[in-house]
Amino acid sequence: MEEWLLIAFDSTQQALRAEMLLEYADIEIDLFPTPKDVTAGCALSILFPSEELAVVQNIIEQEKVEIRGIFMKNNLEHYEVI
Repeated sequence: MEEWLLIAFDSTQQALRAEMLLEYADIEIDLFPTPKDVTAGCALSILFPSEELAVVQNIIEQEKVEIRGIFMKNNLEHYEVI
């Protein structure tokens, strides 16, 4: 099973901007409601395959996208920041 990571945002504007940038880079993503155990100011998050982490981090850094953090599910099905 492929592992997915989650990007949480403080604003919808940044989430939609990140969606556009990641789609342009041909990264498989999914808009996803922000889970309750992830504190964020935006109800939207983006899921992406974990093997794309380095590329995603590079895009976020280069394009100065403001994020709350990148999270992964732990063994207890809770999200923790990576």
